[in-house]
Amino acid sequence: MSHDTHAPASSEVTFEHHMDDTTFKQRVKRTTLILSVFTIIELALGFTIYSLHKGEPSHGLLLLIKGVICILTLGKAFYIVSVFMHLGDEIRNFTMTILLPLLLFIWFIIAFLADGNSYKNLRNKYDPYFKESTTPSGHPVIPTETHRYNSNQKGQRQ
Repeated sequence: MSHDTHAPASSEVTFEHHMDDTTFKQRVKRTTLILSVFTIIELALGFTIYSLHKGEPSHGLLLLIKGVICILTLGKAFYIVSVFMHLGDEIRNFTMTILLPLLLFIWFIIAFLADGNSYKNLRNKYDPYFKESTTPSGHPVIPTETHRYNSNQKGQRQ
């Protein structure tokens, strides 16, 4: 009974990744062009946000631009992983093994940000000390060293 050690286990599991030089060069040029276009659009949107902050920016417009930048960044990340890490050439099951934990990680980040925002809002509403220690504009009051000594120890250290 002879076994061929070079035979693939299954055509679904193993396949050729190699390509000829002209195809490889075309793929590198296309990848460079796509990533460059995404980066230029992100930079233009970033400069737009910068110029909007000089005047009275619309909150909704800023959120829209920031959302577009996030989507473009995720698109670039997907394309980089697909091309440079060869995940686009792999079988579907292996790709899902990589992508599903990543999506869960993104969901965790969103959930933690929402929870932190909820805590901040509740603290602002119900914590009397926090209300006393902030100015009307909402910025915290940072006492100087002399203020701390005078208010806490009633002139013991001066």
